[in-house]
Amino acid sequence: MGRGIKHWVRPGIRQLSAYAVPNATGLIKLDAMENPYHWPEPLVEQWLATLRDVHLNRYPDPGSRQLIDTLRKVMDVPDSAAVLLGNGSDELIQIIAMTLAGPSRLIVAPEPGFVMYKMIATFVGMEYLGVPLEKDFSLDLSAMLKVIKQHQPAVIFLAYPNNPTGNLFDEQEICRIIEVSPGLVVLDEAYHAFAEASFMERLPEFDNLLVMRTVSKLGLAGLRLGLLAGAPAWIREFDKVRLPYNINTLTQVSADFALQHHEVLEAQTARIRADREKLMNDLHSIPGITVYPSQANFILFRVSAGEGNRVFQGLLEQGILIKNLSNSGGALRDCLRMTVGAPRENQVFLDALLNLTAKT
Repeated sequence: MGRGIKHWVRPGIRQLSAYAVPNATGLIKLDAMENPYHWPEPLVEQWLATLRDVHLNRYPDPGSRQLIDTLRKVMDVPDSAAVLLGNGSDELIQIIAMTLAGPSRLIVAPEPGFVMYKMIATFVGMEYLGVPLEKDFSLDLSAMLKVIKQHQPAVIFLAYPNNPTGNLFDEQEICRIIEVSPGLVVLDEAYHAFAEASFMERLPEFDNLLVMRTVSKLGLAGLRLGLLAGAPAWIREFDKVRLPYNINTLTQVSADFALQHHEVLEAQTARIRADREKLMNDLHSIPGITVYPSQANFILFRVSAGEGNRVFQGLLEQGILIKNLSNSGGALRDCLRMTVGAPRENQVFLDALLNLTAKT
């Protein structure tokens, strides 16, 4: 009889919980930072016509050459930078970690932050160190510098804007971190379209800086496409770890088509930014709610002490799914995060939240 799970599965993996995605069937879905808008019908028809010429019996272009050319133009990638594509940003984070993994190698990120940095560190057997943010969710620069000096991390991930807090870290503090870091610094710009701030154009200034993007928040979440840009020498090493044909043909063709019509996506993101500001103003007017500044397509807010789970469940019972961060504890206790949806969805959410908080 063979040895069981406890013998073969690493303890670090056994202690993890799988990344949970709740069933949103029949609900107003405001939990996953998705663009709520589809394309105009004529554009859908053009896209479908493009797909008719796709040969699914052949493997995809292994280098995604046409798509990379389009992405370089739309995302203003500097000519001196190379580009690597991943099956979403998650795969790119994993490729970076796998390439840099080794005895006593460390990943550092601010906390609260994107949960996949810590999870992927565990997947590849690297140590992970989270550096707490300040009470207003800004960087604790002195703590970051101390960790860098003491632990010499292989890679630092900085989400810009940060997830789940929504704020942009100070640009000069980020530059300081890049300058003193012995390893790589990855700026995760998943929400750049809503922040209108980026380090992409500054890539040539720093040989240890990488910028990561995704098309998910632009309205293409179903395609699972991420981009990593940086010095060609680094990208060549990461490309060795990338699995062959990781970007399938339908994703390549569909993303290229959508980005050729990026003005449609940009109009949608502009509408979401405007709706975000209205939502924030409306949330500020609700008693007992603390609203945190956001430069993303979501808003983090805190309800009255001890009310986080009750408010989340009350919204769910009214058919509204948002993200419950309250159980994370610490800085996120009683915090909830809602994605900016379509105007009707936003209003239903606000009405339900006002009703629930009035009962506290």
